[in-house]
Amino acid sequence: MSVELFSSLRATERAFAQAAAVFHRGDPVERLHVVKSGTVRLVRHQEDGHPVILQRACPGDILAEASVFAANYHCDAVASTEVVADVYVASEVRRLLETDIAFCRAWAAALSHQLQAARCRAELMALRTVSERLDFWFAWNDGRLPERASWKDVAEEIGVSPEALYRERSKRFRPSRGK
Repeated sequence: MSVELFSSLRATERAFAQAAAVFHRGDPVERLHVVKSGTVRLVRHQEDGHPVILQRACPGDILAEASVFAANYHCDAVASTEVVADVYVASEVRRLLETDIAFCRAWAAALSHQLQAARCRAELMALRTVSERLDFWFAWNDGRLPERASWKDVAEEIGVSPEALYRERSKRFRPSRGK
């Protein structure tokens, strides 16, 4: 979402260290975060403790956009990397949604984009094998390889263990040997 959308609102810039909580499940929704740099994950833990990633917010993304209409957050937000975010007062965002048609249109466009991303994620999770999921991830990311240190994040994003992804990766990227 474009930062210009929020140009009529005052932002406070906040920095979060890697692994820091941006907010916790149950916290009151008082602020809306727009990621400027870094990556934040919305995480909900299942009863067995296994994390489910609901959103991977990157620069330009609104974090937990649906929360603007909730009293409390329904998940945790954790910085995957060092993060800088613009923070807006949630009640001011709601006021714009009630009074500014141009803001409403831009908000709807941003939500449509994020809905497309969620549908892609649902399609990804419906795939059965690590190979299929990795192929889908590459297609979704224009065939770009992640940084070496990011493979664990890719495993989490596609819903497989890091070990399973490393096995698949070694099959695909094994150096060819001359005969």
